[in-house]
Amino acid sequence: MSGTWDELIQEIKSRLDIVEVVSEQVVLKKRGNTYWGLCPFHKDKNPSFAVTPHLGIYKCFSCGEAGDAIKFIMKTKNQEFKEVIVDLAEKFGLEIPKSHKADGTSSREVKEQMMKATELAAVFYNDLLLRDKTENAKSALDYLTKRGIGNDIIKKFHLGVAPKEYTVLYDELRKDFSNDILEKCGLILKSEKGGYIDRFRNRVIIPIQNENGDFVAFGARALESGQNPKYLNSSDSLIYNKSKLLYGLYTAKDSIKEEDAVILMEGYFDVISSQAHGIGNCVASCGTALTHDHVRLLSRYTKSRRIYLSFDTDSAGQKATSRGASIIKEVFEGLGDIKQFDESYLPTSDSQNDRFSCEIRVIAPPEGKDPDEFVRSVGADAYKMYVKNAPLYIDFRLNSILKQKDDYKTPQQKAQFVSTLIPVLAEIKNNIIRAEYTDMVAQALKIDSSAIKSELDGFLKSNLPKTDRIIKNVTKSNSVSQKAQKILLSVFLVPDNYFTFQELSEMMSDVTFDDEILIIVKSTIDKLICTVNNVKELIGHLYTEFIENPQAQAVLPELIQHAQAYNGLSEEEFLNVIKETINKINQCRHVEEVEHIRKIYKGINDDDPQALKIQIQLRDKIRNKVKQSEMN
Repeated sequence: MSGTWDELIQEIKSRLDIVEVVSEQVVLKKRGNTYWGLCPFHKDKNPSFAVTPHLGIYKCFSCGEAGDAIKFIMKTKNQEFKEVIVDLAEKFGLEIPKSHKADGTSSREVKEQMMKATELAAVFYNDLLLRDKTENAKSALDYLTKRGIGNDIIKKFHLGVAPKEYTVLYDELRKDFSNDILEKCGLILKSEKGGYIDRFRNRVIIPIQNENGDFVAFGARALESGQNPKYLNSSDSLIYNKSKLLYGLYTAKDSIKEEDAVILMEGYFDVISSQAHGIGNCVASCGTALTHDHVRLLSRYTKSRRIYLSFDTDSAGQKATSRGASIIKEVFEGLGDIKQFDESYLPTSDSQNDRFSCEIRVIAPPEGKDPDEFVRSVGADAYKMYVKNAPLYIDFRLNSILKQKDDYKTPQQKAQFVSTLIPVLAEIKNNIIRAEYTDMVAQALKIDSSAIKSELDGFLKSNLPKTDRIIKNVTKSNSVSQKAQKILLSVFLVPDNYFTFQELSEMMSDVTFDDEILIIVKSTIDKLICTVNNVKELIGHLYTEFIENPQAQAVLPELIQHAQAYNGLSEEEFLNVIKETINKINQCRHVEEVEHIRKIYKGINDDDPQALKIQIQLRDKIRNKVKQSEMN
């Protein structure tokens, strides 16, 4: 339990994993001991955003934005420091000191009540389906039975039924929850006649769980023909954001990790049928198109980022496949090439996975059935064979277009047809692979490949990307002395240091820091070194100390960067760095003092009776300062 505000902050920091925090907003790829991604704070085309887990920090080497996990949350969610700490305390179940508690019911308490109400609603609907003998429940069971869904599947996915009557659920839950909570959950609606009625009526209920297993929303399928809409979904709320949640992820995530792949489907029953028949790594969006947040969420569960698109094969499904692939490519843009050449359908090794930012494949059984219907009518084993042999998206697109080739017979028609293929070929980054695909297309169309290559070259030249303005980390030019002072302070931040914090502080006890910000940083370090045990803790405390001093906080990434240059030095080499840096600071100070004395010397009035005496004294001081500088 945290007794003070500062203790609470440190307890929260000890529980935060910066890679997990950043991964909620940025797709990261590990290289060595660092994770890289596209910076969320500026328009980044090439990964310049680095996360260093062992130090608990991030830094963009293009725009200069840097900080720790808490600052990242503040920046991305536009929250104040206290707001972030209170939210995280509530998330981790930590007690907030009375002096910092907000008045009234916290958002966390409201969310907890909403999730509890939603869970009880799911239990209520499920109980009605399995135990109620009404016509309504029988209709729902008949519907599910026709879809091959028995009691085991009903129990696993907590399926239920909403009665026809207007207030059955409301009458049950109003005993324990306020109208406000039930309305926020989307379980009830205000009636035109006054009072409240159930939102879902006469429908098969499909509870939606978040990735942690909490019940947060519902999908509801109409039971009667002509009942509109066919599917009624919960609206977004404090506990549910359809753009960031995928149906079935809670029950699929272990399988996704094991398979190192995920299958994206369109509907609730596609996922239910597939998972129930042993295809465990499938998920679906909740009544909305695939979003960037969905893809970022999935990227945390599959190392290879192998994503299968398994949508309907009709025109709407084709559009969904195309849009889904575009979203996936946008998310992984800049982290490497999308896999565009299939050496084999065997699982790739880790080293091969590292070559690609992601791998997009398309599952499209020729029967034209959606996954639910296919699994039920043809079988799960047959579907798994289509998964095993699913083509890469580039092959799927080209094959889909080439199926229409016989409709284009005249030279003019063929030229028009080739123009639809050129943009697809142009997406292939590797020149050799692009040439192979160009030859394949030429053979299929019975056209000289050089003609297609010529068209392709023209397209590529006319669509060269405009050079983006590079945003550089522009800082004020530091004097030699300032740089030396920063280097000296950075030795405190070298991991696996040969010296204790106290020993380092003693080594530089005679050094005078003249930059106002660096003086603050040094004094804060001196204050903290008695209470921290390692470099990561020191960095974390410094970011907290400077939360109200952005200038001081901005210096920290530069110090950390300097410190990383000294990893791997021997003890003697490290000690020499410290001594040489101190000497450099002293030399700079001597030079500054000499220049100051020279200005005074030149400014003396020769008519002053004491002028000669003062000039002699100044001349001697200059000589002494120069001699001291040379000795150092």
